[in-house]
Amino acid sequence: MTPVTTAAPAYHSHPAHPPGPLHAIFLAGSVPLFVGALLSDIAYSNTYQIQWSNFASWLLAGAELFSGIALLFALVNLLRAPRKSGQPLTYFVLLLITWALGLVNCFQHAKDAWAVMPAGLVLSVIVSILICVTAWIGLSQRIPRAGGVQ
Repeated sequence: MTPVTTAAPAYHSHPAHPPGPLHAIFLAGSVPLFVGALLSDIAYSNTYQIQWSNFASWLLAGAELFSGIALLFALVNLLRAPRKSGQPLTYFVLLLITWALGLVNCFQHAKDAWAVMPAGLVLSVIVSILICVTAWIGLSQRIPRAGGVQ
C-alpha cells in the first residue's frame, strides 16, 4: 500500500497568519486613498486651486483611518504568529512607518493651503510608494504558494 498524502494550502505552513478578508479590505482600501491624495497634491501644485488641497486633506483622513485599522489587524496577526520575524514583522513595520508618515502628511495638510507645498507633495509621494509596497507585501501573504491546492 502506498501512503496517501494530501496537499494543504501553503499559507498554513507559512509562519504568519494570512490577512483575513476585512483586514485585506482595509489595507487595499488605503492604497487608492493615499494615491488620490498624491494626485490631488499634483493637481494643486499645477493649478493652485485651494480645493485640491482640501480634497487631499480628506483623502488623507480616510487613508489614515483605513491604514490605522489595517495596522491593528497587522499587530494582532503579528502577535498570533509563532515566529515574530520575517514577512509578518516587515509588513507590520512598513505599515507602521506608512501610517506615521501619513499622520505627518495630515498635519502638513492642516496648514494654510499655500503652506502645504512642497513638503505636502513630497510626503504624499513617499507615503504613496510606501503604501503600495506595504500592500504588496501584506496581500501576498493571502496567495497560496507553489505546491498548495489551487
